[in-house]
Amino acid sequence: MSKVLISDKLDPLAVEIFEKNGVEVDFKPGLSVEEQLKIIDQYDGLAIRSSTVVTPEMIAKAKNLKVIGRAGIGVDNVDIPAATAAGIVVMNTPFGNSITTAEHAISMMMSLAREIPEANASTHAGKWEKKRFMGTELYNKTCGVIGCGNIGSIAADRALGLRMKVVAFDPFLTEERAAEIGVEKVELDELFARADFITIHVPKNEHTTGLINKDSIAKMKDGVRIINCARGGIVVEADLKDALDSGKVAGAALDVFEVEPAKENALFGNPKVICTPHLGASTTEAQVNVAIQVAEQMSDYLVHGGVTNALNMPSISAEDAPKLKPYLKLAEQLGSFAGQITEHVIETIEIEYCGTITNVNTDPITSTLIANLLKTQLDCVNMVNALQVAESRGIHIKQSYNNDGKDWRSMINVIVTTSARTRNVTGTLFTGKEPRIVNVESVPIEVRLSENMLFIRNENKPGLIGGLGTILADAGQNIDDFRLGRQEAGDGAICLVSLDEPLSDDLFDKILELPQIKSAMRLSF
Repeated sequence: MSKVLISDKLDPLAVEIFEKNGVEVDFKPGLSVEEQLKIIDQYDGLAIRSSTVVTPEMIAKAKNLKVIGRAGIGVDNVDIPAATAAGIVVMNTPFGNSITTAEHAISMMMSLAREIPEANASTHAGKWEKKRFMGTELYNKTCGVIGCGNIGSIAADRALGLRMKVVAFDPFLTEERAAEIGVEKVELDELFARADFITIHVPKNEHTTGLINKDSIAKMKDGVRIINCARGGIVVEADLKDALDSGKVAGAALDVFEVEPAKENALFGNPKVICTPHLGASTTEAQVNVAIQVAEQMSDYLVHGGVTNALNMPSISAEDAPKLKPYLKLAEQLGSFAGQITEHVIETIEIEYCGTITNVNTDPITSTLIANLLKTQLDCVNMVNALQVAESRGIHIKQSYNNDGKDWRSMINVIVTTSARTRNVTGTLFTGKEPRIVNVESVPIEVRLSENMLFIRNENKPGLIGGLGTILADAGQNIDDFRLGRQEAGDGAICLVSLDEPLSDDLFDKILELPQIKSAMRLSF
């Protein structure tokens, strides 16, 4: 019989579900790190919320651990690479608290509009300062939603119910999806210029860290109010404080902070700021939902081998696993490549399977490819929910099959159509197991992807190789591999360079100055 440790506070229904499914369970919230390390090797599964931190040290001691289940969406407290290396599946429950978090954001917006926390404190103090608290209506105001995924779209729906005008920015939001949920799709700068209230619902990543800063605030309307119930660090707190002090920002409501637990903060005590201690998912209903989901998912895996909402593996049967492994690696690389070079709103993703790959189960390959394509912008997408996430954003998925592998025994071609253009990336397996990119944007080029790469679109004129080589050599940057591709003499060309080390910003800027270069991107695999 499998055995699970619940090391954080979960609704008692989780225990009932585990036991009903024949899984032995120990409910031991509040254990110290030392106590957890002493007993973790006794368990096949670990169910957690946000308090338990799963470190490489814990994973090293968890000799029997097969699955970690996070009751909630965020997995910042789990070392996923270490878990993956140890063969441990990491699951989360990405949709269990969406309504709760969206409702909290709307509650914060209404509290800002009517200064409810300050008015409450004043009235409790017996001051009766009726003239002091002159609020503003939400009716007919413009609500700017940054990030219109699962939570953001719910927040937008609630704002529309309050008869607000809703404008939304999201790199993956299509015009069709925007019309479906009743919002106006705009670029970020236009949202800043038009919104009376701005609510943030994006993951924290390299694109969103520091998104709300002094420069972006300068583009906003005077008297704007900002709500962040997403992740700390998306708003630069020092810049927000300056904007509040100057009056540029009329108020802010924050549920998340750059440093948590937030025991001290420069914004604390400011009457224009409403603060809550990361309560976005803190409702009875949400906690019940995520507890039930994590117990069901972990039980299904431990008892039947089913994989749901895994963050580090696709849904695959034991029978298919050996055959699919090299194709899944190829799909990861193709998806990541296509995602990193896609800069506009995705409308369609088409996957062409050609040759012998048509004889295997392509469902997990498709999910893996789409997940890796979308995860360049999203942090809640995985191999299992990739199709659902794509559908929720109005992205059409097309698949086609051709027994003819064309120039290759087996081939995958992914075609991404955006609001601006259509691009393709094609890959195959060398010797049946080694992934290779063989075509990019209809230009033949054969390359093995590596951790640090430079992708260049260039004019097909002399001087690029010498100029690029000189810049890299002068900086002591070693080239691992250098590939050029072109269609016809004189036409445009592409270049893929594998490097031993990541390119610094300064070095990348020097490369961009080369006259032959039309555009360049740093890629990572």
